[in-house]
Amino acid sequence: QVQLVESGGGLVQAGGSLRLSCAASGRTSGNYAMGWFRQAPGKERELVAAINRSGGSTYYADSVKGRFSISGDNARNTVYLQMDSLKPEDTAVYYCAADPRTSSLWSGKASAWGQGTQVTVSS
Repeated sequence: QVQLVESGGGLVQAGGSLRLSCAASGRTSGNYAMGWFRQAPGKERELVAAINRSGGSTYYADSVKGRFSISGDNARNTVYLQMDSLKPEDTAVYYCAADPRTSSLWSGKASAWGQGTQVTVSS
């Protein structure tokens, strides 16, 4: 079992940047694909970005391509989400997630979840 703890959310003006961090502990050892989901009020949760276990493959939702970047630091068991050119529609609770199977995460499923961190983008 892996435990996930997010940090880095906050309030930012449109056009600004934030970096989210997700620290994994427990049975990690690079055995998990990791990703970031978000859920805005009244909307379904969506996969924003994901990275496979080796770090060699990434996924981005169309709405964030070119603005968000996901990366991993295996030595620190941490995954990051760099968010640039933020828009008000990026406002949501962002959740870190992990799954042993990359295909599961890519399809929106995960076996481990963080507690979530609020990102608010003002116009």
